[in-house]
Amino acid sequence: MHKQVDKITLEVIYHRLVSIADEMQHVLIRSSFSSIVKEAQDCTTALFDAEAKTIAQATSIPIHLGTLMEAIPQIIKQFPPSETQEGDVYIFNDPYTGGTHLPDIAMATPIIYKGEIVAYSTSMVHHQDIGGMKPGVSTSATSMYQEGLNLPPVKFYEAGKPVKMIHDIIRNNVRIYNQVLGDLGGQVAAGNVGRLRILEVIDEYGKEIVLGAINQLMDYSEVSTREEIKNLPNKTSYFVDWLDNDGVELDKKIKFQVALTIKKSDIILDFTGSSPQVMGPLNCTSSGSLAAAAYALRSIIAPLIPSNDGCFRVIQRILPEGSIVNPKRPSPTGVRSSTIGRIADTIFGALIKIVPERVAACSGGGIGGVVYFGGTDPLTDKEYVFLDIFFAGQGARPTKDGIDAISQDVYNVRTVPAESLEMNFPFRVLKAGLRENSAGAGEYRGGLGMVKILEFLRGRNASVTFRGMRFYTQPWGIFGGLPGRNAKAFILRKKGKKEIILSNKDLIMNEGDQLHIFSPGGGGYGDPLKRNPETVLRDVLDKRVSIKAAADEYGVVIIEEDSKKKLDLEKTSELRKNKAKVRGPITWIYDRGGGEKER
Repeated sequence: MHKQVDKITLEVIYHRLVSIADEMQHVLIRSSFSSIVKEAQDCTTALFDAEAKTIAQATSIPIHLGTLMEAIPQIIKQFPPSETQEGDVYIFNDPYTGGTHLPDIAMATPIIYKGEIVAYSTSMVHHQDIGGMKPGVSTSATSMYQEGLNLPPVKFYEAGKPVKMIHDIIRNNVRIYNQVLGDLGGQVAAGNVGRLRILEVIDEYGKEIVLGAINQLMDYSEVSTREEIKNLPNKTSYFVDWLDNDGVELDKKIKFQVALTIKKSDIILDFTGSSPQVMGPLNCTSSGSLAAAAYALRSIIAPLIPSNDGCFRVIQRILPEGSIVNPKRPSPTGVRSSTIGRIADTIFGALIKIVPERVAACSGGGIGGVVYFGGTDPLTDKEYVFLDIFFAGQGARPTKDGIDAISQDVYNVRTVPAESLEMNFPFRVLKAGLRENSAGAGEYRGGLGMVKILEFLRGRNASVTFRGMRFYTQPWGIFGGLPGRNAKAFILRKKGKKEIILSNKDLIMNEGDQLHIFSPGGGGYGDPLKRNPETVLRDVLDKRVSIKAAADEYGVVIIEEDSKKKLDLEKTSELRKNKAKVRGPITWIYDRGGGEKER
């Protein structure tokens, strides 16, 4: 039994722990080499106790935070305390024993106080390349063995010294080893900062008080989360959503079905009915559904409760073996981030029927998509791999519009600035801006997607791995809100030929080719005919909504006089009455587009 801690000391230690996790995140970003970490910030840090339970999490990426909860126990299982010494550092990335996909390498640094392991300082980084059939992550892989280097839990450092064999294995299996090993070095630095800061807290308060506070915080989070859930109706809610395809069978949509049950103080997520595992790399192992469920729980039910192991004890999952959410080895998992995002959408869709006042309309895909580029730059004769992220619109919220072109939901990453991209790689950003009319109309409008155009400046046969979202299905609107517009993309070849991209595709670009990307907007919330006409006019003036869409979707008539756009309130009132009469009363919850409405 650990010592009971008074409330003031408990609060102080809680904030110290969170600040340590955040400081580790800052150190990791500032110490890394690749654009995916130092610019896109596709990385995460957290603290775990000696039993691999989450103590504190940085404000970072929900996908990683949830995945670490299954990854760290695997590391500790392989390297128990009796075999651990000061200065050891462990890494791991196997998707089928607690990992996520191969580029995400988890690292754990034991924190030892007077010979006893008291905690672990951990991180996860999406590494720019981990080997495999294509630079970055291929959308056409049909086996995990095509996707790169698979590491079981291994020692990266032993007693403070690099393990040469493991460093050499990594160096010999990735395309840009200086960046990969540099980013791993950033993880080591972050882990060391976490170790030193925890030891400082223990020196200040004493081991028994600190460990006692950690256990109290976990118990407090569990009790508080269960109290929140007890206030919800005990019922089961169902929802179905889809992914476009798996990158290999392009004409086959992927189904996600969840039965979400509130039972006393537990949340049960049953994914029975979801598609079987797929041939392409959109399969998602167990840790992915945990990440999505933990994010949904935190954002909708328990946003203010300390984020630690106690919060997540309430989650139970039923994951059919051999399904898209629980595949069998060696099914590929490289594009699992798209799948985790859709799992989250499905959970949110089910929660709408339980807590409708808290849930937003569907986002445009969390991130609109990801493009990997790889090749050799003839200017420097050096090989490069880089990832560019394009964002989609956020779903409209119960009292606010969605945010335009932002990383939402389980992702929380950044885009690589045009200046950095153009300085380091043979590409030019010709355009990056908002996509007019892409948002779902509603009393509160969804966020807009974006338009991005990239031109390949020099070289031949650059590898391009494109993965996008919502090309075939639309981000659903709710309570009368309309769905966001679908995504689209194409390559405009130098000689003028247009090559359409269908969601997930491995491609080649040559000098002068242009990649055009149009990401989806978020769904709308509430009846568009109730949106303030002045707000619609503002959207038109800002070029978020066209004059035609203002009339067609919102029933707002805008006229141009003396080169100025103005409201015609009389015609607006008449048009809205006619539209409401033709449409009739709103009796559906979700509008998925294409006339598909769910009541």
